[in-house]
Amino acid sequence: MRLDKYLKVSRLIKRRTVANEACDAGRVLINDKVAKASTNVNVGDIIEIGFGTRSVKVEVLDVQETTKKDEAKDLFKYL
Repeated sequence: MRLDKYLKVSRLIKRRTVANEACDAGRVLINDKVAKASTNVNVGDIIEIGFGTRSVKVEVLDVQETTKKDEAKDLFKYL
């Protein structure tokens, strides 16, 4: 699955366009490498997102095309 879509489906970022902009600005890393919005996300990847002064680091546990809001937190684990 594309990174921008995963960020939206997992609710780490609310909208896909915002996820795209974060990737274009170089604020999203996968396994410590700057990632484009089109980068493939796999189970076990470590995603780090920079939000201003703080950053969020998560491990991908599952990849699904769609998910309910309350089940979205099961797609990743905070590190």
